[in-house]
Amino acid sequence: MKPVFIGIADTRLSDQEKKLFRQYEPAGYILFQRNITDRTQLKKLTADLRANSQQNIPILIDQEGGRVARMKPPVWPAFPAAARFDELYQKAPVSAIEAVRANSHALALLLQDVGINVDCMPLLDIRDPEGDNIIGDRSFGHNPEQVAALGRAVLDGLAKGSVCGIIKHIPGHGQAKVDSHKALPVVDSPIEILERDIRPFQHLRNAKMAMTAHIIYQAWDKESCASYSSKIIHDIIRKKIGFKGLLMSDDIGMNALDGDPVTRALRVFDAGCDVALHCSGKFDDMKAILENMDEIRPESFAALEKVTNEFSSASDFDLDRAENKALFDRCIAERDALFLEAAV
Repeated sequence: MKPVFIGIADTRLSDQEKKLFRQYEPAGYILFQRNITDRTQLKKLTADLRANSQQNIPILIDQEGGRVARMKPPVWPAFPAAARFDELYQKAPVSAIEAVRANSHALALLLQDVGINVDCMPLLDIRDPEGDNIIGDRSFGHNPEQVAALGRAVLDGLAKGSVCGIIKHIPGHGQAKVDSHKALPVVDSPIEILERDIRPFQHLRNAKMAMTAHIIYQAWDKESCASYSSKIIHDIIRKKIGFKGLLMSDDIGMNALDGDPVTRALRVFDAGCDVALHCSGKFDDMKAILENMDEIRPESFAALEKVTNEFSSASDFDLDRAENKALFDRCIAERDALFLEAAV
C-alpha cells in the first residue's frame, strides 16, 4: 500500500485508473465536485473504489458547510458555515455545542448514505481579523477553548454517523495572511501567539486524523513549511501538541509548495507525515507519485487501521429507509430549534 490519498479525474473510475490503483494500492481517495453529479452516481463511484481496492478504505470529502461543500443543492441540503455556530455560542454556549453535534450527525448520515467515511473537518484554526479570508467564516471563532469545544462536538457528531473527522490545519492556519492555495504563507507571530493557536489541537489531540498546514512558522522553522518540516512535525505536532493519530498533508498540489509532484510527495513523507494528499486527478502525476513512493510505514499503517477498523460496511446504511430518514430529520430539527430559540 502506498501512503497517498488520491483524487480521481471524473465521475467514474477510468480503466487506466482502475489498473493503476490495483497495482499500487493507494491508502485512500478524496472526492471533489468534479466527481459528483447525483446520489446514485456517487454511491456507485464509492462502491467501485472499494471494489477496486478490495477493502473498506478511507474515502474523503471536504464537506464543512457554508462555502466549502462538494455535495451541493439541489441534490443535497446546504449546511451552515462554522461562523453561525460561533454566533450561537456567544448567546448560548451549551446550545451551540448541541447544535454542532446534531448538525455534524446529520451531515455524517448524508455521507454514510453515499459511501463516504471521512470528512475533512473540523477546522480548528483560530479566526484572526488580519488573517486571509481563506479561513474567515470557516472558523469556529477567536477563543481557543470555544473552538476546541465546538470542534469536539463535530468529531462526536460525525462519529455518531460512522464518519471519521480530520482536525485541520495543524498547527494552525489563522495567522496566515496569504491563501496557501495561491502562495506560501510566512507567519512571523511570536511563540505566545502560536502556542495560543495550537490549544484547540492540544484539546483534540486524541483525534484519529489530522491535516497539516502549508505554512512557514518562523519561530519554529525559518526554512520549511509545516508539511515539509520534520522539526515541526516531531517537536510541535507529535510532541508539544501530543497528536498520535494519522497525520496527512494538505493537498500537495497547492502553490504554497515547490518542486514537482513526486518531490512534494516525498518531502512530506520524509518530514514525518503518514500520508500525502494529492487532489488534482491528473493521471500522469498520480502515476509518477505512486510509482516513486515507498510502501506505507508500519506505524503509519497501524494509525490508518485505527481509522478503518471503525468504518461500517458501505451497504449498512440507506437514507431511503424510514428510520434513517427520520433520524436525519430529527438532527436537522434539533439544530434549527436551537438556532431559533437563541434568535440566531
